[in-house]
Amino acid sequence: MQRLLLLLMLLAWVSHGIAADVPRTPPPSIVLILADDLGYGDVRCYNDQSKVPTPHIDRLAREGMRFTDAHSPSTVCTPTRYSLMTGQMAFRVPNGGTVFTGVGGPSLIAPGRLTLPAMLRDNGYATACVGKWHVGMTFFDKEGQPVRGDGVEAVRRVDFSRRIAGGPVDHGFQSFFGTACCPTTDWLYAFIENDRVPVPPTGLGEPNALASGVVLPAASADGSRLNGLLDKSKLPKHPYANDCRAGLIAPDFPMEEVDLVFLKKSREFLEQHVRQSPSKPFFLFHSAQAVHLPSFAAPKFHGKTKAGPHGDFIHQLDHVVGELLATLEQLGVADNTIVLFTSDNGPETTSVIHMRADHGHDGARPWRGVKRDSWEGGHRLPFLVRWPGKVKAGTTSAQLTSLTDVMATVAAIIGAKLLDNAAEDSFNMLPAWRGEDHASIRPYLLQQAFGGQRTLSIRRGDWKYLDHTGSGGNRYDNNPGLKPFHLSDTAPDAPGQLYNLVTDPGETKNLYDARPEIVAELKALLDQSKANGRSRPSQH
Repeated sequence: MQRLLLLLMLLAWVSHGIAADVPRTPPPSIVLILADDLGYGDVRCYNDQSKVPTPHIDRLAREGMRFTDAHSPSTVCTPTRYSLMTGQMAFRVPNGGTVFTGVGGPSLIAPGRLTLPAMLRDNGYATACVGKWHVGMTFFDKEGQPVRGDGVEAVRRVDFSRRIAGGPVDHGFQSFFGTACCPTTDWLYAFIENDRVPVPPTGLGEPNALASGVVLPAASADGSRLNGLLDKSKLPKHPYANDCRAGLIAPDFPMEEVDLVFLKKSREFLEQHVRQSPSKPFFLFHSAQAVHLPSFAAPKFHGKTKAGPHGDFIHQLDHVVGELLATLEQLGVADNTIVLFTSDNGPETTSVIHMRADHGHDGARPWRGVKRDSWEGGHRLPFLVRWPGKVKAGTTSAQLTSLTDVMATVAAIIGAKLLDNAAEDSFNMLPAWRGEDHASIRPYLLQQAFGGQRTLSIRRGDWKYLDHTGSGGNRYDNNPGLKPFHLSDTAPDAPGQLYNLVTDPGETKNLYDARPEIVAELKALLDQSKANGRSRPSQH
């Protein structure tokens, strides 16, 4: 017995010594770059007919994996961002079809809900968010009451000396620099640092004038003198600059250079982190302004493409990607950093209409539909993964995937367990990243369009069922710009739509009446998923 104990002790000592001598591979850092309103056809590695050079994004495709069947969970920004951060479809939560504006809130993320950054933080990562949040926050007035409502009046009621609740630092990020909603669109034009607005708005800016730095003084911020003070005929205009609301603006908020400010802050985070904590992994969520309207690139990018102001804006986004990649290389951390690049939904109607007409560039190519639509152009996206030594360079995957899958995939990479009350719609795509020969990892894919619960769709294999009529977002029959792209429904009396994406990738033939058995199967599967509150199988 004594000999046996001595033998066991010796084996334990030897095993411990061997384990101590074998260097462990440190967990990879992660940089997630989320573009805004960037379509499948906006970048060269997905569309060889793109009129905009995107060399840095194309480089990610050459050095990593390009997914050709990747999708945003929603066809608009707020629900997609919620789903990316939580791994749960937004339609499952109250107000999950909301698109916040101005100081809109509260946060869609419930207290206690596990998020991607919280999971990483709890597993030893430094976490930082830079850019557009757009999942909702709570601003407070002078009495300490939550500000509700919309527009300039709501912004005026905010007490900017008070803490903001429900933002990134309350949901797993240890630092945040960015904006509450769309940076150059939504009534509040001011930067937020962690949970404060360090430089509050002091004047009222007018659309288009904002891009040129024309700001009304604080004394006239009631808006009553706005039209009299500005000669709108002298303001800069172009066809892509019509999505900028008059709002309150801070003196340090450069409308044309917001993305360059975000780039500066992301680089500062990377540099400071590597200098101070070189052995600790990091997660940087870089959430860009580009290429959401209004399409005002920074002055140094004006005219850099032959595709007008929106083309210049896409090119500026590509520059930002290149600078982030260069920073990782300069700091010596690129080899152990996963870089993900994607978008929150398809391209905006205005940019698609004018880019097609003016420059022969189709940001949705080759798909039908645009932002807000349930058709593929509204949610099929670029999705690129670079992970040196783990993801084979220059590869392509046709696996069906959603941005909700980022959470389960990252959990698998870091060895975190997801309980049933988290990431209910997230699937582990790591086998696909590794190029393993697998059948479809996802049994089906859920989508929500602009109408939230009223405009859901489901995809299984080749078949796609839309549980609604029309696009789910845009009106093609009475919008002058979209009317030329209107297609008549081949089953006009059907309450939904069914398409086979292999035989009809353009979604031109509604087979609802022709294949009622497929409709019944997919409708039942969609209803079951809604009732169960999940698409990822329960572990119980």
